[in-house]
Amino acid sequence: AMRKVRDILRLALGEGFSRRQVGVSLGIPHTTVADHLRRAEEAGLSWPLPEDLDDKALEALLFPRGPALAKVRPQPDFGHIHKELRRPGVTLMLLWFEYRESHPDGYAYSQFCHHYRLFQRHLDVVMRQEHRAGEKCFVDFPGQRLPIYDRRSAEVAMQAELFVAVLGASNYLFAQAVASQALPHWISAHVAAFEYFGVLPRIVVCDNLRSGVTKAHRYEPEVNATYQEMAAHYKVAIIPTRSYKPRDKAKVEAGVLLAERWILARLRNRRFYSLGEANVAIAELVEVINDRPFKKLDGSRRSLFEELERPVMRPLPATRYDVAAWKLGVKVNIDYHVDVDGHYYSVPYQLVGQRVDVRLAEGTVEAFHSHRRVASHLRSWQRGRHTTDPAHMPESHRRHGEWSPGRIVDWAKRTGPATAEVAEAIMASRPHPEQGYRSCLGIIRLADRYGAERVEAACRRALVVRALSYRSIDSILKCGLDAQPLPEKRPPVVHRDHDNLRGPTYYQ
Repeated sequence: AMRKVRDILRLALGEGFSRRQVGVSLGIPHTTVADHLRRAEEAGLSWPLPEDLDDKALEALLFPRGPALAKVRPQPDFGHIHKELRRPGVTLMLLWFEYRESHPDGYAYSQFCHHYRLFQRHLDVVMRQEHRAGEKCFVDFPGQRLPIYDRRSAEVAMQAELFVAVLGASNYLFAQAVASQALPHWISAHVAAFEYFGVLPRIVVCDNLRSGVTKAHRYEPEVNATYQEMAAHYKVAIIPTRSYKPRDKAKVEAGVLLAERWILARLRNRRFYSLGEANVAIAELVEVINDRPFKKLDGSRRSLFEELERPVMRPLPATRYDVAAWKLGVKVNIDYHVDVDGHYYSVPYQLVGQRVDVRLAEGTVEAFHSHRRVASHLRSWQRGRHTTDPAHMPESHRRHGEWSPGRIVDWAKRTGPATAEVAEAIMASRPHPEQGYRSCLGIIRLADRYGAERVEAACRRALVVRALSYRSIDSILKCGLDAQPLPEKRPPVVHRDHDNLRGPTYYQ
């Protein structure tokens, strides 16, 4: 998707991350990152991209159509080859000979050996974690929770989660109680951590939590779209830890252990009746932890942070991130509306049948197509209702949407008072006046065929005989009944009183 291409250019060209860091952050191979950067260089692109460059134009610049690629030679299974070389008597020459028997058009022996050596370089090795100042912030939730009690019943009303963030070089720590591990709380806790530090790291390392990683994978995890948007706002890269690789999160595990021992354990005998009350106590203990002197080093977490990390970290942006959720690939219905939490919001009618990305903020709903905003509405919580921008309608729908009962009657008056009275009666007889618009417009347009005088006469007859519909008036005109004398109105039927009639007073 072109969204990831833009993230590649932002992180590599705008933020200066390496190809491998960009690949891990976005969940794509570093070779793909290198290929996209090479194409961007050939196209003369730099960051930031021009504002009017949409996804189609960007794709045309990076992936111009050209002649078909040359046939790729069949690739050997180097994993199998690496295992076979451990067996006695097996050599690369023998394995290459067997490879050529299966693939006569495969690599020559020298290229076969070259590619195998490249494969060997990428085998797993154990690496000691070295954390550069200002580079990484590790985030996670401990398994232990903090109970929040109800004041009236004195029972546990909520099991709050403790969010922990630790800077890599100084071990400077931040902790905050949140209602749950859900996406809004996960994002708001990050924002609170950045504001506590007062500066920004270059990389955020998170565990494969569902709120942060949509699809966990050892090599290509998919980061949640809202999480990625928050990262773009603060210009940081998100790098999820690899599954079953404890060294990737050793730093935050140590911070989590510290938070469990010196925050949750210290507060075990206290009762809190709100998250705000709990966070006041947590903030006091966080300050104690950051000011406590190291046992084997000079200084404390705070002094190390102020000396090493703060000077090389970037300042916060001018605006705070507005927590929002994303719904990707929402299909536009035939009525040019998209369904968002049971409410329907309009988008330009030209997008019918296509898919848009919807951003849900606290008070607004925005739709994006090809990385360009195509609609923006105030958020509504009424299910089953529609929010429609007239600019999104086709011209015919827009004209129809501008009609009102008053306007219909005013137009009918141009034909005559009887025609206006018929229009009023038709709309009054329907559960909703809009249901009578089509009949009224049809009656008014009969004047184009029969003339205004005949239509007015037909409407007078229709009022007398109570035939208030388009078909009845059209039939009167076709049969020429509008020229006949009007029938006399029948007097109301009055029933004589007799013993078998109980009358209205009986039912009162």
